[in-house]
Amino acid sequence: MNHTKINNPWLIFPKPNPQAKLRLFCFPYAGGGAGIFREWYKELNTKIEVCAVQLPGRENRLSEPAFNRLQPLINALSQAILPNLNQPFAFFGHSMGGLICFELARYLQQVYGLTPVHLFVSGASAPHIPETKPPINNLPTLEFLQELCRFNGTPDAILENSELMELMSPTLRSDFAVLETYIYTKFAPLSCAITAFGGLADVEVYQAELVAWQEHTISDFSLQMLPGNHFFIHENRLQLLDLLSQYTALYI
Repeated sequence: MNHTKINNPWLIFPKPNPQAKLRLFCFPYAGGGAGIFREWYKELNTKIEVCAVQLPGRENRLSEPAFNRLQPLINALSQAILPNLNQPFAFFGHSMGGLICFELARYLQQVYGLTPVHLFVSGASAPHIPETKPPINNLPTLEFLQELCRFNGTPDAILENSELMELMSPTLRSDFAVLETYIYTKFAPLSCAITAFGGLADVEVYQAELVAWQEHTISDFSLQMLPGNHFFIHENRLQLLDLLSQYTALYI
């Protein structure tokens, strides 16, 4: 096994694949962990190795404090991921994960001259579009819970379990703080293709906010709208993975 995969808490390989031609790094939404992507390898092309990014503050890293600002997170993540960029790689990120993988791709391009072959952003507004909603990361407990319910992302079983919510709340608040304190800085666009995925019934991210990702690449841009709300990646996982297999076929 590749030594870079041992004892790296940031990266989880659900099924290590030494024969893979492409490594697909997957970045979770706010409050989510690497577990979201655990089964993905089963439906993707066998030449793709799925690598799920595990941020501090969730699942097996629950005891570690989550980052509440983007730049320190990108700095730490870039060091963790660098040894695993020794073959063609692509990034997929949903919601908060979309912003993280975009900023990581920019950082890697600027600092190391490394670029993913393709950037897949899902359920995430283009980064230069200003956030119009008031921040929720510092709301009192009850109001914070109400906002989480609105997103449909946190299962009712967790929202209704006060002990679980007490465990997860600091991470969720930190994740929202990452998003809500983010300030976009203009840099050269990415040299890789960008594909944006959206949910047709998503009331958090609209199609125009997805189309705007086009500004961030000098290569090809495409948009794919799927049935479902903000969490269409669960509702329509098979359709999404089928599209991912089609797009990545170019590189394998």
